[in-house]
Amino acid sequence: MAINLSKGQRISLEKEAGGALSTIIMGLGWDAKKSKGLFGFGGSSASIDLDASCLLYDADKNMIDAVWFRSLKSKDGTIRHSGDNRTGDGDGDDEQITVDLSRLPDNVTCLMFIVNSFTGQTFATVENAFCRIVNGADNTEIAKYNLSCQGNHTGQIMARVYRHNGEWKCHAIGENTNGRTFHDMQATIAPHL
Repeated sequence: MAINLSKGQRISLEKEAGGALSTIIMGLGWDAKKSKGLFGFGGSSASIDLDASCLLYDADKNMIDAVWFRSLKSKDGTIRHSGDNRTGDGDGDDEQITVDLSRLPDNVTCLMFIVNSFTGQTFATVENAFCRIVNGADNTEIAKYNLSCQGNHTGQIMARVYRHNGEWKCHAIGENTNGRTFHDMQATIAPHL
């Protein structure tokens, strides 16, 4: 059974998955908040373009690579992005980032998962938003984090996945911030590395 993560919580991904992990998938899902129509009935929702990014860091906290909607694959090919979803329409994950942990170079010690609103709408306009980590071998959900924290922020530093004593761990950060891409959020990311 998947863990519902809370801000600041740390878990062992392998312990929660019941064994060694070779591949994980970070899934991001969301819906645009529906506006109320005439007399509170009907209504519509505007498109909201949330974006998932994965930033790769070494032991010295230097960013070595970034996987996001403008770069769908890491330089070494171990991390792949499913592509940009600009609406959040549909059920389940709207964007996915797949990480081949078994092939990730040894110099990569930390992965930061970031979510931001590229179009600039705040999270006050988002409903049913979540991030989740899935075992890529059998598609079982390991952990889930609820992103539907209403507010005037346009980004969130979701989680840090890192190596510790030969094991992959996850730290749910959940830090609200602002920025249209991860580039705008670097100062906020740095203290969490």
